[in-house]
Amino acid sequence: MTQTDRPPERGAGIEVPKRLYEEYAYVLDFLPTGRSSPDRLRHVAAPTIQVLGEDYFTLLEAELKLGCSVETQERIYVGKERREKVDRIIGRISYEELTASAKAELPVVLEKLIENQEKKFVDFFNRAQAVTSRMHALEILPGIGKKSMWQIVNQRERKPFDSFADIQARAGLAYPAKTIAKRIIEELSEESKYRLFTRAI
Repeated sequence: MTQTDRPPERGAGIEVPKRLYEEYAYVLDFLPTGRSSPDRLRHVAAPTIQVLGEDYFTLLEAELKLGCSVETQERIYVGKERREKVDRIIGRISYEELTASAKAELPVVLEKLIENQEKKFVDFFNRAQAVTSRMHALEILPGIGKKSMWQIVNQRERKPFDSFADIQARAGLAYPAKTIAKRIIEELSEESKYRLFTRAI
């Protein structure tokens, strides 16, 4: 799980430092009998879970301890100390390696995580800067063009946003948490030149 990826370009979004590990994660899918790897060269026979990290949105696969079970969307400890349910972290996985059930749960879990960390993402709207001379970080978010970007920038210059509801009311962005969730899924599922919230696998 050692990370060697570089953080996003300066000003692109929330800084994601190197070599940081997830402490907690949310269960996307529970596979009681394990699963085969995509190339079918190995099979994880132990009860296996696919999870989304709470802090850096890392996709992980882990083996559960004997006799343990989990529920979808359950928050569990995956850090380096004494784990209650997780026996070992198998490693990071790509979006393509998620099961169909995990992919279906991902948007729901992401919105929940984003809403739970509202201040962090409101700060992103308040601080996001240009990533190139022609493109602003806000324009990388789905559904935000030049007009919406300038609306957000002009409003935050008058007074910083203090909540998602404030962004909705003053900048006209209907669902900030859903917008961020869509961007995170794009970063997890595609090669992205600019990463606002995630690390490359």
